[in-house]
Amino acid sequence: MKHNFLLASMALAATAALGISNASAVDPSKTLLINDAGGQWVEAVAKCIDEPFFQKTGIKVTHEVPGGIAKLLAMVESGKITGALFDGETGEIEQAKAKGLLKKIDWAKINPEPMFDEAKQEYAMGTSFYSTIMAWRSDAKAPGNFVEFFDTVNFPGKRALPNYPGFILPFAALGDGVPVDQLFPLDLDRAFKTLDRIKDDTIWWEAGAQAPQLLQDNEAQYAISWSGRVAGKEGVTISFNQGMLDMSWFMMPKGADPAEMEAAWLWLHEHTVKANQACVAQYISYPGPSPELDPLLPQDRLGEFPTYSENKKVQWLTDAKWWFDNVDTVQKRWEEYKLQQ
Repeated sequence: MKHNFLLASMALAATAALGISNASAVDPSKTLLINDAGGQWVEAVAKCIDEPFFQKTGIKVTHEVPGGIAKLLAMVESGKITGALFDGETGEIEQAKAKGLLKKIDWAKINPEPMFDEAKQEYAMGTSFYSTIMAWRSDAKAPGNFVEFFDTVNFPGKRALPNYPGFILPFAALGDGVPVDQLFPLDLDRAFKTLDRIKDDTIWWEAGAQAPQLLQDNEAQYAISWSGRVAGKEGVTISFNQGMLDMSWFMMPKGADPAEMEAAWLWLHEHTVKANQACVAQYISYPGPSPELDPLLPQDRLGEFPTYSENKKVQWLTDAKWWFDNVDTVQKRWEEYKLQQ
């Protein structure tokens, strides 16, 4: 997809709102090291945020793979911190907090533009949204909710399901009729009841690319998939109804270099600028946290974006604290279930 130079110009203009006085506190010869998972989103960020940020501040941003809590823990325990920011999943925030690995987010220094409330936490900032949703072959009967999705009698066909408890058990509970507003605390008995019922029609996937491929090859007729993997795929229809809306986060480790910390607050501000987020959206359908983003998104692709107002309002957010508190119970039940397959 070609770069949208108009949006890039808008993004650069928007960064001027911070002013040189804030950036002057940072040594312009420093390199801001970001620990993350890499991939297409980071490639888009490099074009839409890192390059304009360098032009404005003289701070060069580099990305190191991998990020995540395991690397964060090892660095904090060793006292050798490289990088001021680590990416992480929602559940990893609770783990990192419990282990005392994190510095609180300085929201005053980030000085964010309008953001969705759920993207602002005490110890983490959400920078991109993604969803786990239902998808099906366009020539299959369309389910309207997860009760219908898991109804293999009236909606016959194979189900491609994620082989990860956090990405399947809540949907299985919905499939047994649990209302969305009563999803947590999660009823594991009802979730596993659903999975037992459809076990002969289940294909488990582990890599995100598998779900759309199984649909396109007609090996499965229905799937639960990460939205960015199935959106826009030929012959595949998607629905965000009852989907799980989630975020990728950045966390700051205790013991990070003070100069890099100052640079990191400035860099995180750029992720709150809606024009920057719109630029990123030209490359990948994982939008940023601005509630004012819809008019700037590609209008012919609005339905692909998790935070598009019509999609966001029909989704739910996971309960990271519940998962953290119940991880041992869930893991034990999951392993027992898988051994029976």
